[in-house]
Amino acid sequence: MGTLGDLVKPNFLTVAPEDTLGEVAERMTRLNVGAVVVKDHGRMIGILTERDMLRAMAARVHTSDARVRSFMTADPVTAAPDMDLDEAAQVMLDNGFRHLPVVDGSTVLGVVSLRRVLGGRRPPAPAPEAA
Repeated sequence: MGTLGDLVKPNFLTVAPEDTLGEVAERMTRLNVGAVVVKDHGRMIGILTERDMLRAMAARVHTSDARVRSFMTADPVTAAPDMDLDEAAQVMLDNGFRHLPVVDGSTVLGVVSLRRVLGGRRPPAPAPEAA
């Protein structure tokens, strides 16, 4: 069984709390990511996910005016890179979210999705037999 450290990718997207939702949505779309880390003065203060964006749309905010700070999830649940994938999946399912920041102390290593964690739990496919 693998760990989050095996899955996490270091090329995650970081945004500032004063960024607009429109700016962030453009970046998320361009990079095809479902969550971004919100940092203020180099420290993670939150996470903004697709679900947070939907909540903002439901509130009928104008994306060029609405700020990340107002819609992010502050002080999100995080996980260490040595957490095994079963435990990480259970944390996400128990708490009802699909993205989990992976941190080592105060350093953010990246964000893993529930889909990626569940995919990483599968045993490798057997190699095709030689004919």
